[in-house]
Amino acid sequence: MDAKVDVAFDEAMVVGECPLWAPDEKALYWVDIEGFAVHRLCTASGKHASWKMASEPSALARNASGGLVAATRSGFIHLDTASGEVSAIAPAPFDQSTTRFNDGKVDAAGRFWVGTIYEPRDKPAAEMYVLERGRLRKAWSGGMTNSNGLAFSPDNRTMYHADTATHRVRRFDFDVQAGAVGEERELRVFPSDKASPSYGGRPDGAAVDSEGNYWVAMFEGARILKLSPSGEELDEIRLPVKCPTMVAFGGADLRTLYITSAGKRPAEELAQYPLSGRVLSVRVPVAGRIEAAYVG
Repeated sequence: MDAKVDVAFDEAMVVGECPLWAPDEKALYWVDIEGFAVHRLCTASGKHASWKMASEPSALARNASGGLVAATRSGFIHLDTASGEVSAIAPAPFDQSTTRFNDGKVDAAGRFWVGTIYEPRDKPAAEMYVLERGRLRKAWSGGMTNSNGLAFSPDNRTMYHADTATHRVRRFDFDVQAGAVGEERELRVFPSDKASPSYGGRPDGAAVDSEGNYWVAMFEGARILKLSPSGEELDEIRLPVKCPTMVAFGGADLRTLYITSAGKRPAEELAQYPLSGRVLSVRVPVAGRIEAAYVG
């Protein structure tokens, strides 16, 4: 796709992640994981606000009764974006010295699914958790090291998931009423040899559009890929940052694709990609969907 990429927010994040469109506010939220902050940009006025967190935030969800729910290393919290007050919802059920929450999405029934990253990266010890009406349960354990790329199909029958460490995207049968995953199938496996000409990055955060296609940020690949529900590559957007981290559809018509990126990168990479860490935007020909809100 020959698309013009704009800078939506011109301040470098350490590790920008989890863009989230709030349609009632006409605002974009996102986190800076290693900057310990949640950010908001009112896109029409350009007004920006941020809130410091006590531990690293990684995933955000709109809360159906107001404010945001954030997954942080220490657990799930509610952020009142009017007052700035933070209140605890559920503590992290893992060893925080080796593990933190990472990517997450809310399903159509209002459950907040968030996977973890196992930071030693010496074994596939990450886990998937579900926050459902204030109670936290484990959905599965292992089989991944860096849980990413969560998204749901428009018919709510498929959950997409990426393990960035193994360069693999999977799709699961999904039962939205029970809040359970079923049969797993491989959607796409990307080349992992960085020295190979075919290396194009590894799958990070993602979103599904209104037609059911899966848009994924390719970390270290300087691009966004659009994949069909069967894994076919439909389109590519080249970016002025090497390490995009996640995408979200927003704007009045949901046809603005917002892209977060990592700014904590080697000096030679920053010299080549000076926009690293910024929030980018690009207009796309297909609308996205409004992400479901968490129901507490």
